[in-house]
Amino acid sequence: MNRLITIALFAALSSFNASAQGTIAVKDAGKHIGQTVKICDKVYGGKFISVSNITVLYLGGDYPNQALTVIISGAGRSTFKGRPEVDDKGKDFIVTGKLINYQGKPGIVISRPAQLKAVLIDNSKQPPLKLH
Repeated sequence: MNRLITIALFAALSSFNASAQGTIAVKDAGKHIGQTVKICDKVYGGKFISVSNITVLYLGGDYPNQALTVIISGAGRSTFKGRPEVDDKGKDFIVTGKLINYQGKPGIVISRPAQLKAVLIDNSKQPPLKLH
């Protein structure tokens, strides 16, 4: 009986760890479809699609070469300040959510600002540029 309980406990803990959030590189997003992850990268561009009332942000490159598309649902857009497709361009963010296949590329649908957090990159630790 104790062995059965141990096996059940191990299985439960293993499944919890498999669904837990992990931070991955934006270039690896396609390998993690279906998983909830955190990805840190720059917003290269975006647009508001009025027909479907969604906002898309492109990380890891600009459209059509983006590595990840962040989709802000229409209802969720009203919880964001300003216009994310304009205001967030060129800034670094950590996006958290479940990876999906969106038009043949990795995507994350978000509905609240807590899923898209701005980050500041500390460039002071970078080696100085050599000027010739």
